[in-house]
Amino acid sequence: MKFYDELKWRGLIKDEAGEDLEKVINECNATFYWGTDPTADSLHIGHFSSLVTAKRLAKAGFKPVLLIGGATGMIGDPRPTAEREIIDKEVVLSNVESIKKQVTNIFNGNVEVVNNYDWTKDINVLDFLRDTGKYINVNYMLAKDIINRRLETGITFAEFTYTLLQGYDFMHLYQTKGVTMQVAGSDQWGNITTGIELINKKLGKTAYAFTMPLILDSTGKKFGKSEGNALWLDKEKTSPYQIYQYFINSTDDKVEEYLKVFTFLSKEEIEEVMRIHNEKPELRHAQKVLASEVIKDLHGEEECEKAIKITEALFSGNIKDLSEDELKDSMSGVDTYEIDEEKNIVDMLVDTGILSSKREAREFVTNGSISVNGEKVTDLEMLVNKDASLYNKYIVVRRGKKKYYLVIIK
Repeated sequence: MKFYDELKWRGLIKDEAGEDLEKVINECNATFYWGTDPTADSLHIGHFSSLVTAKRLAKAGFKPVLLIGGATGMIGDPRPTAEREIIDKEVVLSNVESIKKQVTNIFNGNVEVVNNYDWTKDINVLDFLRDTGKYINVNYMLAKDIINRRLETGITFAEFTYTLLQGYDFMHLYQTKGVTMQVAGSDQWGNITTGIELINKKLGKTAYAFTMPLILDSTGKKFGKSEGNALWLDKEKTSPYQIYQYFINSTDDKVEEYLKVFTFLSKEEIEEVMRIHNEKPELRHAQKVLASEVIKDLHGEEECEKAIKITEALFSGNIKDLSEDELKDSMSGVDTYEIDEEKNIVDMLVDTGILSSKREAREFVTNGSISVNGEKVTDLEMLVNKDASLYNKYIVVRRGKKKYYLVIIK
């Protein structure tokens, strides 16, 4: 299968620019760029869905240039509904350095990372308007979807000119780095075509691009911090176990799509994974492969093994087999409470708010629906204290089959 056909099979090409794009992709030797604005000190899994495509191109033989928008990040790409909050310059530049380390690690050091602040900071406004603005018609900008959708509610001049800044980036990289192709998520199509227009009108050259469809979760939302479902690539912000859990809980109607997008498994390997999965979907074979591949690529084999160990310990109830660090990872993100004195199990469940009343707590305990540190509790007089805790402070409570809580004894 030719590389262009593989990208199509994986569902990674939505919009295309350049008559010879298919030929360029199949030759696998162009220099391309992928960019992001540093709106936080870490990328999230939404970025990774397109960043992994950039890594796929690099593995195939393309030369990648990764752009972090220290300049564009100070303006903000127009959102569909409202103006972005302006981020302080010092915060933006600090975020640039954090993300630079992150993407370099993801590409195992085999990538050039650039910051558009470096070539933008010394351009004065008159030069920019004369040398760049004169080549792009206002009507052309107004027709762009992201700008057009903001006309009724209003769009600031700063946001309006964002597409010129990103277009200038493409032209600058074309001239200085030999970048002839840009790849990005489909929400960047309008900005990409501005760059192609500049390259054509000002330089008389041809540039290429393709966008990837935005990857949605099972609820139809895109992955991102604005949607409230961010999974950060920085393991100090989102543990590998949490990302592993997210993907292992992928729905059956999404798992094959995610395997194609997020993993480097071949077509034949993915088809075999799905064949095994479809024979016994309840075993979640495809989800386990997906979660493992993502964690190995992001954080390495050791973190993947750790995530699997935590998952199996929670499933089997062998929580006591976890190290303290593994225990804390397993409980990251769950509701956490503190108690400062010994309590019986009923009082602890009510006082922490895990259950709403003593009557309800007694029912859950006597029905065998409460587990403490992996062991089912049926004794209404059981004492919750340091003697019953893990590492002299942690009480892991499971209510029903899946709902976990962490109680910390001061």
